[in-house]
Amino acid sequence: RQIPSERILGHMVDCDNFQNARKFLTSTGEKGRQIGILTAGQYRINTALFTVITSTNCQNFGLEPEQLTIFSVSPDQVGIVTTLDGQPLAAGEIAGPTFEGHENFQNANKFIEAGGARGLQEQVLLSGSWNINPWFARVESTPMTAIPIGYVGVIISYVGKEHIDISGVGFKHGDLVDKGHKGVWAEPLYPGKHPLNTKAVKVELVPTTNIALNWANDRSESHKLDEKLSSIKVRSRDGFSFILDVAQIIHIGAREASKVISRFGSMVNLVNQVLEPAIGNYFRNSAQNYTVLDFLGARSERQKEALSYIREALKEYDVEAVDTYIGDIVPPEALMQTQTERKIAEEQKKTYEIQEAAQKQRQTLVKEQSLADIQSKLVEQEQNIRMQDFQAQSAIKRAEGEARSVELRAAGDANAIQLRAKAESEATRMKGEGEAK
Repeated sequence: RQIPSERILGHMVDCDNFQNARKFLTSTGEKGRQIGILTAGQYRINTALFTVITSTNCQNFGLEPEQLTIFSVSPDQVGIVTTLDGQPLAAGEIAGPTFEGHENFQNANKFIEAGGARGLQEQVLLSGSWNINPWFARVESTPMTAIPIGYVGVIISYVGKEHIDISGVGFKHGDLVDKGHKGVWAEPLYPGKHPLNTKAVKVELVPTTNIALNWANDRSESHKLDEKLSSIKVRSRDGFSFILDVAQIIHIGAREASKVISRFGSMVNLVNQVLEPAIGNYFRNSAQNYTVLDFLGARSERQKEALSYIREALKEYDVEAVDTYIGDIVPPEALMQTQTERKIAEEQKKTYEIQEAAQKQRQTLVKEQSLADIQSKLVEQEQNIRMQDFQAQSAIKRAEGEARSVELRAAGDANAIQLRAKAESEATRMKGEGEAK
């Protein structure tokens, strides 16, 4: 029979793998390319009725030898399937729905009988080996979707069941759906490898760790979300324009990630549509309340005020503001020149005052040194006087001693003479008396 116009392959009939030619002809077999295939083995085929396509003759029929090998999907990859036969896709659909019974596209006849649609398929082939008819389906092997540590993956599905919003009345800036439905899935994917059909769904990675964003020229973090941000130019109350570098740290919880993507579509849009205008306008408005010098002198107070304001502003967008830092402040050159000159003058004044104090101190020191020298001479003269007095007293004492010595020697000599005379007189008297007696 002829293949129907809406089909490109002949349907499968029970004919003992094409070995029973009569049964094929009497069981509504269709001429042309067949949906059924022969797996490994030996077959008795009537080659007058059938042409068997193998790797030796496949190029004559628009196939390459590798297309007739068993299709293998490695453990870290998935196979994305595109069928070439079946019903047309329903209006508004980009991929055929998932259903059971066709043994992962190996039983193409059951796929057709079940109403399978031609084109991209939502279902993927997992790791393994598969017998796929190359005239029925094309399989593209692609890596699994990896969600790194510190991230979650928010799924935006273009296929699936009807879109039914489950976000609730409190969330008015987007909608969320359950897994398997079209739209943004409420439950994100957590770190690991996931077998996703990347042609049917889109994965937005959302960091769940703290994210640092820099409003500074030529400074960007590795995530590149802030690569288009630049330093903020503000104007002070006294009319001067100056440049601010600001760093903002934010955090998005895993359960809030889907809301952020539903609202903005991507992390880049969150930065460009919310953070950049909110933070930039805050500092522009805040700077108008202070002079440049006030802003410079009270940096920590400005940081606290900024964090309080930004934290409240980002709550509305399901984003947590962790901290705000004011980096380099580049004031106007003219103002800084005036301040520099004033500072130099103040420092010179202090230098002169110190030099004057040093001069006075030096004068006092010289005076004290002179007084000390005079005092030293006075002490020396007093010591000399005392020494001379002592020497005079010594001489007097020495003279008195010598006079006393002479006097004592004279008295001694006189006394000795007297004693000798008396002794002699006594001796004469005693002798006279003795003689008289």
